[in-house]
Amino acid sequence: MTSLVGFMVAMEITIISVARDELARAFPSATAATLSWVITGYNLGVASLLLPAGWLADRYGRKRVFLIGLVGFAVGSLLSGFAPSASFLIGARILQSIGGACQYPAGLALLLSAFPRDRQQAAIGIWGAVAGLAAALAPSLGALLIQGFGWRAVFLVNVPVAAWAFLAGRAWIEESVGEGVSRRVDLLSVPLASLGVGALLLAVVQGRDWGWVSPSTLIACAVGLALMLAFVVRSNVHPEPLFDLKLFKVRSYTVANIGSVFFLVAFFSWLIVLPEYLQRVWGWSVLKSGFAIAPGPVISSALSVTNGRLAGRIGHRPILMTGGVFGVFACVLHLVFTGTTPSFLGGLLFANLLMGVAAGCSFSMLVGASMRDVQPARFGMAGAGRTTVFQLAVGIGVAVAIGVVGRPEGPTEALSNMRIVWWIALIMYSCQVVLFAVAYPGELSSYLKGEQTTLSPHRSPDVFRVSFPVTDNQQ
Repeated sequence: MTSLVGFMVAMEITIISVARDELARAFPSATAATLSWVITGYNLGVASLLLPAGWLADRYGRKRVFLIGLVGFAVGSLLSGFAPSASFLIGARILQSIGGACQYPAGLALLLSAFPRDRQQAAIGIWGAVAGLAAALAPSLGALLIQGFGWRAVFLVNVPVAAWAFLAGRAWIEESVGEGVSRRVDLLSVPLASLGVGALLLAVVQGRDWGWVSPSTLIACAVGLALMLAFVVRSNVHPEPLFDLKLFKVRSYTVANIGSVFFLVAFFSWLIVLPEYLQRVWGWSVLKSGFAIAPGPVISSALSVTNGRLAGRIGHRPILMTGGVFGVFACVLHLVFTGTTPSFLGGLLFANLLMGVAAGCSFSMLVGASMRDVQPARFGMAGAGRTTVFQLAVGIGVAVAIGVVGRPEGPTEALSNMRIVWWIALIMYSCQVVLFAVAYPGELSSYLKGEQTTLSPHRSPDVFRVSFPVTDNQQ
């Protein structure tokens, strides 16, 4: 259930990118900058509301927030599908994003609460596989829908899925809450976090159109940083913070979130511009380009499921290092074999398959690695923080790739720009390998070992530190 909804919500991040030309024809009076907000509005809405949604899920019930989010997402999708104007579509997408923001932290918390610790990694593997597959396959699925039914189908297809998920969720999902979560929350932190994350993501996604050193971009970046700094200071001193900064004292959570930035910048910078390169330089259709990339996501989905089980036995570190290594090799293949003329095997298929292995060893593994030592009462809050990092990293990856590729004047310049993107991805994958090799903590958490945890006396009993017993060998 949560995997299906995760697929639907994750798909909305990238599926609309293939409909830009269709939207321009449907709303000829709208400028390119206005239409860009069809994508930007959704991404900003999701990213800026994740932290409040995580607290609401832990406090008032994950099932309740999950179902309310489903309703908002379905209504937003329906209104988007029947939008009579570009401005109406943007508003509907923002409503859709409110529902989407509720799905991620509540859905992940429901999933983790439904399984014992020794089976959570396998469950996360399936959940992450579905979400990762959705983001990667979205351009291909979007191309099929648009070609068969028009751009409105990209939104309307969500409505029956969300309706079924709502009915099934009411019957099948058991409610869970975060034990000990206060009824009160720092209300000032809500706008600080939401507007701060939103301003930073706005600077990232609009930087190319506004200019990276333009006053608009610099002001948005400065406002975002100032608000986030105020949010951090406020959260550090308030007795009931919106996001408990002590989560970052959990080493596995912090390292995995940093690793997520490396992987997501690498993967999405590669994914977002490659279809356009295949269309403009190789002359392939949208549909052909989408299906040419599809083998990688299929491999990724299959590996995510098996790696979820494997992580429960050998831990996350070796799997995440392997993912980074395969990502490096994929970038090398692109650099060596991809040219201005079609080269399906070496220049595309083999590189995509290796990139699929990298994603299969990273997408869901990063989720599991970050949530491994988080206390159950903080599942919603920690999941919201992790997904906020996810959204910002995806935005950075997309913005960097689009900014580097730009508007090349010919095939040679286009290839030169793409090589810069592949070099950036190669460096990011290399950082992923090094980070998990040297910084990620021992792979068996205290929960899996059955060791005791010591609760911190500060703030809430849900904030904890792990206390490892001293063995004879350590004395």
